[in-house]
Amino acid sequence: MTRRVVAQGTFDLVHPGHVHYLSEAAALGEELHVIVARRQNVTHKEPPVLPDRQRRDVIDALGVVTEAHLGHTEDIFVPIERIDPDVIVLGHDQHHDDDAIREALAARGIDCEVTRATPREKRYEEELLSTGRIVDRILESRGCESDE
Repeated sequence: MTRRVVAQGTFDLVHPGHVHYLSEAAALGEELHVIVARRQNVTHKEPPVLPDRQRRDVIDALGVVTEAHLGHTEDIFVPIERIDPDVIVLGHDQHHDDDAIREALAARGIDCEVTRATPREKRYEEELLSTGRIVDRILESRGCESDE
């Protein structure tokens, strides 16, 4: 039986932290399905710079990913029901409440493990492992000011 893993996120301006997360998730099974959040559903931080389909296409091109999917516009659990994973791997710093996700999955009759990826440690001082920090660095280097 194929062990199916789901990871999810915004994946705007893909960086080494994303690659670490997806590689770690992929190691937990034979298939890695990645759900890429739609811009309209990103409310916990600045919305992504890149369009939904472009972010999905970039994630889909990574060798560790079996298939990348766009999230549902109204119900984040719809793609999870369709994929039917054995494991959901949350990013180490994602805002999700693990127990609330477990409860929502159980209420929908989805039986799968929920775990968290480990953080990727910086390998050198100037390495950027955050899309927000990358955007800030771009603005800074171009003489613009960040909104933060």
